[in-house]
Amino acid sequence: MPEESVDHVKLRHHGDVDAVPGMLDFAVNVQGSAPPPWLRERLAGRLDALGRYPSAAEAATARAAVAARHRRNPDEVLLLAGAAEGFALLPKLASRSAAVLHPSFTEPELALREAGVPVRRVLLAPPYRLASAVVPDDADLVVLGNPTNPTSVLHPAAAIHALRRPGRIVVVDEAFTDAVAGEPESLASLRAPDILVLRSLTKTWALAGLRCGYFLGAPEILARLNHGRAHWPLGTLQLEAITATAEPGAVDEAQQRAAVIAAERDSMIERLTAAGVQVHTPADGPFLLLLVSDGELLRKHLAGQGIAVRRADTFPGLGPDHLRVAVRGTAEVDRLIAAIRAADL
Repeated sequence: MPEESVDHVKLRHHGDVDAVPGMLDFAVNVQGSAPPPWLRERLAGRLDALGRYPSAAEAATARAAVAARHRRNPDEVLLLAGAAEGFALLPKLASRSAAVLHPSFTEPELALREAGVPVRRVLLAPPYRLASAVVPDDADLVVLGNPTNPTSVLHPAAAIHALRRPGRIVVVDEAFTDAVAGEPESLASLRAPDILVLRSLTKTWALAGLRCGYFLGAPEILARLNHGRAHWPLGTLQLEAITATAEPGAVDEAQQRAAVIAAERDSMIERLTAAGVQVHTPADGPFLLLLVSDGELLRKHLAGQGIAVRRADTFPGLGPDHLRVAVRGTAEVDRLIAAIRAADL
C-alpha cells in the first residue's frame, strides 16, 4: 500500500480518547478501574524504594518470575514498559518487508511505518480467519494479534505456525490471552527461533497507567530489540508489578477472572443480539465487535447518555458502522442495552 494512502491519525487512535472520566466505559479494554487490593499493597510497599535506581537484581527477579510462569529461561524474556514499547522496538529487527494482518491493533503498523519500514497490509475478510490470509512470500516480518483486537477472533496455534517461513519472524500480540480461559492457543511457552510473543499486563490487572509487559522469544532476537534502550528501561514499581502478577497465585486469579469474562461475554452476545445488534462471533476476547446500521450516530447517542464505546473504523478493513465494546458485567450492560434501545435507529 502506498505510504500516501495511509491515514496516520487513524492508526494512532486509541480507545482511551473515546472515554472521559465519569462515563460508563465500554471503549477501553481494561478490566476494572484500579489494580486489585493485594497488588496495590505490593506496589505501595515499594514506594520507600523510589529514592534509588532500580537494581539489576530486581530486574533479574522479574525476568525469572516471568520465565517460570511460561516455562522458559530468563534470557528468553525481555521486560517492557508496556506492550506499546514492544511495538516501538520492532523496527530494530531491520525488516525489509513487513506484513501486518488486519483488522487488528494499529500500533505495530504505525511504529514500523514511522521508522521507515515498508509495510503491507493483509486484510482478512469476515469471519477474519487466518485461512484467508495471503501473506507475501517475501515478508520477513509478520505481525498479528491473538486473540485479535477488535474482532475477538482466537486463531488456532496451527494456523499461526503455517505462517512461518525461513528467514521470517512472526510476532504474535497476545495482549489479551490471559483473559482467555486456559490460554488454549497461546505460543508463550514455545521455544522457537522465529516466533516472538508479546504480553501485556495492562488489561487484566488495570495497570494502564503503569505500563507493564514483556516479549518472549529467542535470546538472539531479544538482544537485538534490547540494544540501545535506556539504562533503566523499567522503574521499580513496574518491576514489582511484573514479578507479582507472574506468581502462581496471580496466574490462578487471572484464570478465574477469564472464566467470569467468558460468562459475561456470552450474556452480552445474547442481549445485544436481542436488541437488534449484529455481533461478530465466535468471540474469545474480553471485547466484542459490533455492526450496526449507523455506527457514528449510535456512538454519539451513547456518548450523550454517558456511555463510551470504541469507534472501529480506525482499524483497517472495518467501516464507520463497526463499533467495539469491552465485556462488562450485568449492571453496566443493562445501561448499554437500554441506551441502544432508546436510540431507535
